[in-house]
Amino acid sequence: MQDIRCGRRHLLLGGAASLIGLATTPAIARAKRSRTVVDGLAGLGAPVEILEDRWGVPHVRAASIPDAFFANGFLVARDRLWELDFGHRQSLGRLAEVFGADFVDSDTASRLFLFRGDAAAELARFSPQVQDCARAYVAGINAYLARLRADPDLLPPEFRIFDYMPLDWDVLDLIRIRAEATGNTEAEIRRARLAAQGGLALDGLVMPLQPAHDLSVPNGLDVHAVSEKDLGLFGVLQNPPSLGKARLPDDTRHRRMNSGSNAWVIAPSRTATRRPILANDPHLGFGIPGPRYVIHLSAPGLNVIGGGTAGMPGVMQGHNGHIAFGRTNFHIDQEDLFILRTHPAHPDRYFHDGAWKGMETVHTRIAVRGEADRDVILRYAAQGPVVSTDPARHRATAVSATWLYPGANGLLVNIGLNLAHDWDTFREALRVHTSPTNFTYADTTGNIGWQAAGGLPSRADGHDGLLPAPGDGRYDWKGLQPLEMLPSTFNPARGWFGTSNEMNLPPGYPAQERRVSFEWRDAFRYNRVAEVLQGLPRATVADCVALQHDTFSRLALDMVGLLPDVPADLAKEAAMLRGWNGRVEADSPAAALYEVWWTRLERALYALLIPAHLRDILPGPIDAAVQLSLLRAPDARFGTAPVAVRDTMMIDALRQAVAELQQRLGPVRAAWRWGALHTITLHHPLAHIPDISTQFPQIGGATTGTGGDSYTVMARWYNPLAKHHAPYIATGGASYLMVCDVGAWDNSVFLNFPGQCGNPRSPHYADFMPVWLKGQMQPLPFSAHRVRAAAVGRVTLQPGEKS
Repeated sequence: MQDIRCGRRHLLLGGAASLIGLATTPAIARAKRSRTVVDGLAGLGAPVEILEDRWGVPHVRAASIPDAFFANGFLVARDRLWELDFGHRQSLGRLAEVFGADFVDSDTASRLFLFRGDAAAELARFSPQVQDCARAYVAGINAYLARLRADPDLLPPEFRIFDYMPLDWDVLDLIRIRAEATGNTEAEIRRARLAAQGGLALDGLVMPLQPAHDLSVPNGLDVHAVSEKDLGLFGVLQNPPSLGKARLPDDTRHRRMNSGSNAWVIAPSRTATRRPILANDPHLGFGIPGPRYVIHLSAPGLNVIGGGTAGMPGVMQGHNGHIAFGRTNFHIDQEDLFILRTHPAHPDRYFHDGAWKGMETVHTRIAVRGEADRDVILRYAAQGPVVSTDPARHRATAVSATWLYPGANGLLVNIGLNLAHDWDTFREALRVHTSPTNFTYADTTGNIGWQAAGGLPSRADGHDGLLPAPGDGRYDWKGLQPLEMLPSTFNPARGWFGTSNEMNLPPGYPAQERRVSFEWRDAFRYNRVAEVLQGLPRATVADCVALQHDTFSRLALDMVGLLPDVPADLAKEAAMLRGWNGRVEADSPAAALYEVWWTRLERALYALLIPAHLRDILPGPIDAAVQLSLLRAPDARFGTAPVAVRDTMMIDALRQAVAELQQRLGPVRAAWRWGALHTITLHHPLAHIPDISTQFPQIGGATTGTGGDSYTVMARWYNPLAKHHAPYIATGGASYLMVCDVGAWDNSVFLNFPGQCGNPRSPHYADFMPVWLKGQMQPLPFSAHRVRAAAVGRVTLQPGEKS
């Protein structure tokens, strides 16, 4: 058998390519002659040719659309097998059989939230074409796994070190796996606990509600009985156990708070070429491998390229021959907690609709490595899975979630999107999309658009989803609202549309009636995008690339503008800030000073505003927009002399920032650099295992400084409240970026940090790091002749003999 791993299948070159093309060298010429043939693949209908470019991006040419998706599954398994299998095991609740007893709770939670309806009937609701593609994708994964079983030496290192094999896939797994927890239920618990302490008004300091909305406790809810224990297994689902010491030094809640994205689309009337431009840079936590896998799938009737994800067929963000599409996080409150009153003598019975009802119980057995199997009982109430029980207090908690409803299936939505050819077919494909998402759109006829999508619950009167509700039946959901209830726009008059996770419900939208969400990200990134786009009467691809890497912070300059007169010993540092251009660049001393000052101010304001007895409930930080507003106009919360207290706080924070920078970077101001603090270091999630750390080298380190922060368009966030020695390390941002020249597709460009492959022996394990740090976007070849010109390797997949 030929070695077909991404690490050794053929010679590929590293280094940076120019924006406009690839250099020709003897090494590339030799690589173009390399060829791998993989034969005997069960489930493949006809031979598939794959041309791979210098970055390891596979360009698939198949004879049929299902065969293209077969190749999709095969290649993801080849390049991202451990990531693929770990995600699969986690979703199905089968981690403990490999990693031991610490994962029993995680497995229990995952199994509790699998789809419980008729999975075969759910699959049959899709068109025959989508079904065929889903089956082919799974067959492609399993075909790769079959080759590994024949030659286990080809297994990636993680499997050999832990001595286990990857799981086979079933197409119904793509129906049964549903869990997409967003974390809103943690906020429900927080608010109930604050209400019990008389501090509910303080919640607006960390999460101001938009549109303006008054918090109220649902009638009948005993807030004094609510605790974080009520989250139970749902808390486990949202915060799975760490794989070890390699977890990045920030907490999961902070990563979720920061995750977001930028996307914009520009109409022909506002571009230099008179063609639409679509740009997208999704923001997620940094890791190995990165969250996106770039692939090009082509067959008669299909030609799509862009970023996908392991375990989900097709492309999430990219374009086909007709349309381009991007996405950012929209905000829909998709989960609610219901507090059940259980029977004193029969804790599996609960009071609902005026009568005692029995919970449905399901017994499941969880295999545990090195121990006996565990027998676990899963419970379900009228509202959904029961995540916690407290027989002593006669209470339990159930969860309603939009993504558990029949007809809601996020894992197959890409197939329909990839086959869409106009606005109508694009929107139709979104009807099964579950997670809350802004979809941006452009097509070759010059149209642009935006559609918000995701499961939208229909809540009962008197419940806004912001606190838990009694589970006696009064507040049960009434189903899901149709896609048409979510906002959209087509060919907006101003000629562009952008979204950066801000509150973007349009004027006149019935927000109080439909109760989409009252929890949104701040608008700093969006406001900068809007400012730049509005000032570009003839935008170009290069303009959009520059905007994706824009480090200007209006928040920073507004904060500096509030700096009062300072003592003489801080005069030079104050002058450094006042003379700064507001760009959070890696090599900027002023940016370093500002970020440390901002961090110190965050901590000081939090200590001033949040009473000590509530800090375990409100861990902070204060919302940035709220913080700016309070510092602009300090009120009685600052004391009897609010302006003087504000000024003293800002001066003290500046003095502390200077001392911290002197301690961290030395006494010479000119040597201070934001990038010296704001570095990127990536480890394998299992790096605490010596054999793993030996085979999977660390990526990044002290020399990989980067600019940006949470409030710049080039988002590179850190945790300002982290209690460790390196609070400024960059832990997330845009790892995948693309700009599409709609219709002239070969002009499109992209980045995909740190690389395509999860195997450390591959040249594509971290080859994107240098160009990503420099913001050097790379060509995304699409036409047949450009793909051929960019190819440095060829793989042919051959079907097995038909029975």
